[in-house]
Amino acid sequence: MAKKPEYTVAVLLPAYNEEEGIAHVVDGFRASLPNARLIVCDNNSKDNTTKNARAAGAEVFFQPLPGKGNAMRRLFREVEADVYIMCDADGSYDASAAPMLVDKLIDEKLDMIVASRKSDDEKYRPGHAMGNKLFSWMMGVAFGRHFNDIFSGYRIFSRRFVKSFPMMSDRFEIEAEMTIHSLELRLPFAEVPVSFFDRVGGESKLSTFTDGRRIAWLMAKLYRDQQPMRFFFAGAVVISILSLIVGLPVILEFFETGLVTRMPSAILAAGLAVGAALSLTCGIILDTVKRLRIQQKMQAYLNVCESER
Repeated sequence: MAKKPEYTVAVLLPAYNEEEGIAHVVDGFRASLPNARLIVCDNNSKDNTTKNARAAGAEVFFQPLPGKGNAMRRLFREVEADVYIMCDADGSYDASAAPMLVDKLIDEKLDMIVASRKSDDEKYRPGHAMGNKLFSWMMGVAFGRHFNDIFSGYRIFSRRFVKSFPMMSDRFEIEAEMTIHSLELRLPFAEVPVSFFDRVGGESKLSTFTDGRRIAWLMAKLYRDQQPMRFFFAGAVVISILSLIVGLPVILEFFETGLVTRMPSAILAAGLAVGAALSLTCGIILDTVKRLRIQQKMQAYLNVCESER
């Protein structure tokens, strides 16, 4: 039996004020992946996160700009490996599942594995759980594929995914952006349930309403960017209906009397009709732009694939 080739693995741990749990997380990944490179990105912590991470034997990078997205952007840019593991540094995810997830990614030649939190183990706040289910359902409706946990902070990536991913998010929206990127390019991915635990120390930094609103806004923008024809066609339909509602009495009056006495309504209806036409035109143009952008992203992905051969 041929010996399985060796792959370099990097565990990336974005952390902000995680002094109580960071050593626990580092120790957990060292036990499960003794040969992996363990890297903590201190996202401008005000406590002993860096000190405790170094004491546990992890490398430490710094990112003064706030937000998980900014921390991961730096790690993705600077760290070289064959397989990348992204995990929250609060001790809520099962580090012992990492070898199985890495083997699955390699054996099945996947680009991303989402370690979804088991439903019977959900220990995050009810508001978070409800929002997660809602946004997961919305993504399935918008992009044609359902995930059980689009906001899981525990993910495994191939090098070609990491080096071709044009990350734009700054904060907790990053997981949604990663999911949409894989759907947009039709990359091979999987979702594997893993155990989920109470975080080690402190409270969750995710605000149910503030971050929920930010994520909803991001998903609306992503839907506009990824499905511009649907987005602007829907807008054109709504505006056309308003135009008809405003303009129909004017048209009926004209056929009955031959006069247009409701000039403001006529002008408004005409303006709305023009707006509907412009919305449809925007959808057609942006749909063409989207196809070109996807081609560019796919070419970047293929270039990384070619460099790995």
